[in-house]
Amino acid sequence: MKNFAELIKALDSSNKTSVKVNALTDYFRRASPEDKVWTIAILSHRRPPRPVNTTLLRLWANELANIPLWLFEESYHIVGDLAETIALIIPTTKEHSDKSLTEFLQEMIALKKKSDDEKREYLRTNWLALNYYERFVFTKLITGSFRIGVSQKLMTRALSKAEGVDEDLLAYKLMGDWNPDKISFQELILDEKSSDYLSKPFPFYLAYPIEGEVSALGNPEDWSIEHKWDGIRSQTIIRDDKIYVWSRGEELVTDKYPEFHAFVGIIPNGTVIDGEILPFPEGQIGTFNDLQTRIGRKTVSAALLAKTPVIIKAYDLLEWEGNDIRNLPYDQRRDLLEKLYETVKNSNLSLQISERVNLKSWEDVTTERMRAREMKSEGLMLKRRDSAYQVGRKKGDWWKWKIEPLVIDAVLTYAMRGSGRRANLFTDYTFALWQDNENGERELVTFAKAYSGLTDAEFRKVDDWIKKHTLERFGPVRSVTPQLVFEIGFEGIAFSKRHKSGVATRFPRILRWRHDKKIEEANSIEDIKNMISSNTEN
Repeated sequence: MKNFAELIKALDSSNKTSVKVNALTDYFRRASPEDKVWTIAILSHRRPPRPVNTTLLRLWANELANIPLWLFEESYHIVGDLAETIALIIPTTKEHSDKSLTEFLQEMIALKKKSDDEKREYLRTNWLALNYYERFVFTKLITGSFRIGVSQKLMTRALSKAEGVDEDLLAYKLMGDWNPDKISFQELILDEKSSDYLSKPFPFYLAYPIEGEVSALGNPEDWSIEHKWDGIRSQTIIRDDKIYVWSRGEELVTDKYPEFHAFVGIIPNGTVIDGEILPFPEGQIGTFNDLQTRIGRKTVSAALLAKTPVIIKAYDLLEWEGNDIRNLPYDQRRDLLEKLYETVKNSNLSLQISERVNLKSWEDVTTERMRAREMKSEGLMLKRRDSAYQVGRKKGDWWKWKIEPLVIDAVLTYAMRGSGRRANLFTDYTFALWQDNENGERELVTFAKAYSGLTDAEFRKVDDWIKKHTLERFGPVRSVTPQLVFEIGFEGIAFSKRHKSGVATRFPRILRWRHDKKIEEANSIEDIKNMISSNTEN
């Protein structure tokens, strides 16, 4: 644990990529094989389940620190991170622990089934046996919310340097369904096994957003253009008469979408399709809000299948006849995909192809982008016709050109402190719009939350204003005098029975502080519902 804690401290102390990669490389060269596996797992979001709920963690840490509960809670709201708060308030002793990262994690897995008294004693013993940073890391692992400023790509780069294994090959090896408690470093990284190949997806290729004028990309005929669909990016794998559906988040989601099981026996073995899972109610593309009714469900009822069926919009072919074809030019991969689709399109499969749009000028491309909401898309994808399918986010060959956000003016009504470097500031905001109540009186109704879009200076000004205009406190949340108006942008909107406002927004963010507007000039719930109707009609 000591070495792992020192690694996290080094990663947390610098924003430089080279420093982080060097720290990781040095760690992988020194760590035991077992600790390497667990480190890879933690940094690629494969953590063991949380063995103790946060309520008990706060209670037991508070007892051990021997401070009033209100002081602990106030410290927590100021610090903004539970593990850091606990690490700070518990006194450091002269005790120490020589247990490895693997030993700690195996104990945490076993801890989940133990009694509360046993859990309490385990935590007290280890909190007192660790120094500040070890205690912070230990508690982070206990909470199950371990996040550090290192992408899996950086971790893979460092592992490649330490072990001499090709970086792209490592990215492929780390995809898929593996358990850090049951696999060795030799099996995970060093061995080559054909059986591992069966269910594994390829690393996803990601696009960069368009920067500047789209015409800077050169000749538009060099680019393949299609709509950017708003669903769940996926790879659908058919091998050995079995189907595997992976999300971009490296989650195996096959069982959540039983519609796709019919692909087996119709789509040939040795096929991997890159595409988007989209809701398809009543034979047309739905909203992401529709798709959310399927996300997270452990079982999918017949009623839900009937109400919100899904399809795959296919836009690339990564494997064909058992061969990895990612190095072929995009046009060739696409031709193969279109030929495959022609052979299966009359089979009533939940599969469609993402149509390419033939456009001769950038003016035509711009016009097509303006049709995005009509097409139920987020904008356009531009892919260089001769590009290979690469690994991760690479600039130059794939671009996404999203439509401008929907915009509405809303009133700030609630605020909560942020996290990380903004833990001392109120930066998480709740916004409301006007609505006539049953008595015919106008009232503000909450419709969205947002925490990004302002400059640091603006956040500090709003924070100062919030502290002077607080009406009530609800734990970490403050209600404020309705006075400030902000322009809120969002990617999409849909009707929702789960929200008091009757609407759900997608990716809301602050665009600007409207110093020029009074709250009476803010928009209404009716205005935002009219946006939905307008987009539906188009």
